[in-house]
Amino acid sequence: MFQRILLPVDGSEHALNAVDTGLALAGRLQAEVHAVHVLPPLPTVSYVAELIQSQECYTDPARSRAQGYLDEVAKRARVAGVICTTEYVFDQRPYLAIVASAKKYHCDLIVMASRGHQGLERLLLGSVTHKVMLTCEVPVLVCH
Repeated sequence: MFQRILLPVDGSEHALNAVDTGLALAGRLQAEVHAVHVLPPLPTVSYVAELIQSQECYTDPARSRAQGYLDEVAKRARVAGVICTTEYVFDQRPYLAIVASAKKYHCDLIVMASRGHQGLERLLLGSVTHKVMLTCEVPVLVCH
């Protein structure tokens, strides 16, 4: 049925619960998973300041945090006996990056949480999950 499942993660407990659901499904179906974490891009002015200061302003800590989220998914996949690949990408609009990852990796299902680390922005702009569902041609399994 499903051969390649996309697991978007943001580091929240809700996202990890969705990861567990996706891995359980992948295990039953002998499917592979691909985990993705979307980072907002660093504004150009801040990037130049970071280069001039030679300090860890954003990029290194953000990448390290993203890799930590993805390492947790990979660990859970190993325990579940599921083949897993991971990546983090930079995009101002996470929902578009998630949809692009689904296309890039030929995913036929996306499993994601109904909510994550969005706070007030989620109330004002709508959830990433909702935007993925409206934008993507791939079925989305939403976990609460």
